[in-house]
Amino acid sequence: MQVDNSSSCSNGSNFQYSLYSTTYILIFIPGLLANSSALWVLCIFINKKNKGIIFMINLALADLAHVLSLPLRIYYYLNCTWPFKTFLCLLCFYLKYLNMYASIMFLTLISVQRCVFIMNPFKAKGWKRRYDVAISIVVWIVVGAACLPFPLLRSSGLNNKNATCFADLGRTKMKVANMVSMVTVAELSGFVIPVIIIVYCTWKTRKQLKTEALNCQNMNEKCKALWMVIMCATVFFICFAPYHINFFFYMMVTSDIIKNDTVHRIATTFHPYSLCLASINCCLDPILYYFMASEFKREIARHGSTAMRMRLMSRESASSMRE
Repeated sequence: MQVDNSSSCSNGSNFQYSLYSTTYILIFIPGLLANSSALWVLCIFINKKNKGIIFMINLALADLAHVLSLPLRIYYYLNCTWPFKTFLCLLCFYLKYLNMYASIMFLTLISVQRCVFIMNPFKAKGWKRRYDVAISIVVWIVVGAACLPFPLLRSSGLNNKNATCFADLGRTKMKVANMVSMVTVAELSGFVIPVIIIVYCTWKTRKQLKTEALNCQNMNEKCKALWMVIMCATVFFICFAPYHINFFFYMMVTSDIIKNDTVHRIATTFHPYSLCLASINCCLDPILYYFMASEFKREIARHGSTAMRMRLMSRESASSMRE
């Protein structure tokens, strides 16, 4: 579960709003270019959509959906007013939830799949593209449904005449038991279980490669698979671990369950930074495609060389016509 800071422009939180707007401005263009180009190459030029490529496409879709909502967030944090409809506010709020937890699920699936295929190469040969498609559909349905209540809980008192959004949305009051249960479920399913799986896959993959170190057959591909798993873990720990570690304490102090002043100060101060780190995944995820996926690099090189040859041919043709 993800919650923006509850302070407002009128309360003097200029630093937090500057932090949000600056972060979103910095990641918008790189995130847009990287994820749109990744989708273009992955969807159009790669015919063999297996071994995690389908999961990468879905990961890029999740990132692109969040990136496309950033201009509205930038506008709000720069102007401290929301002139648009309520629906757009809640949609942008929802997309940030969706991006975070869809990214977590697909990073976990990529790690599991690469690990399993290294452990059992015969499963890789028999694995069908439709399996990944079916799994992806299930992930979108489950994550989409699980994230839906969260923006609705932040729409308390919101109407089309309100000039606030995101960090200034009201929060629906909940019973302590219900709130603690929801936070616990979100932390376990959205962070604890995925991080255990990713760490285990990373350890198991490294162990398997050390065992097969004397056998040079397919070692290059297996090393690439190891780096893919390591990159998934890196993105996870940089972007999502800080937010989820802080989130539990943030919810406890803002609900007056934990009343310690030191914990309150640390949790509320670090919260906007953790939110910004969570959004950086839109720029880090494409590293999986550009530097770890051999299929992606081959297609980039092949179509890049084709484009270069076409430009050279067109120049030669123009030169011969002038002669």
